[in-house]
Amino acid sequence: MPSSVIRSFTYDADDRVLAVTFQTGRRYAYHDVPADVAEELHRASSKGEYFNSAIRDAYAFDRLR
Repeated sequence: MPSSVIRSFTYDADDRVLAVTFQTGRRYAYHDVPADVAEELHRASSKGEYFNSAIRDAYAFDRLR
């Protein structure tokens, strides 16, 4: 998953939480993310572009430690 913005991500379908680790090392949990949005992120040729357009400002989040 080469991306200049996102290092990795996981999706918990039961809780609808998308956990994203950025290249900076910062980690965030995005809440109430539908499974189809997480799947589109997985399939996106540009993870950072998709994240910025469809997830970043659309879902509540918490910074993880």
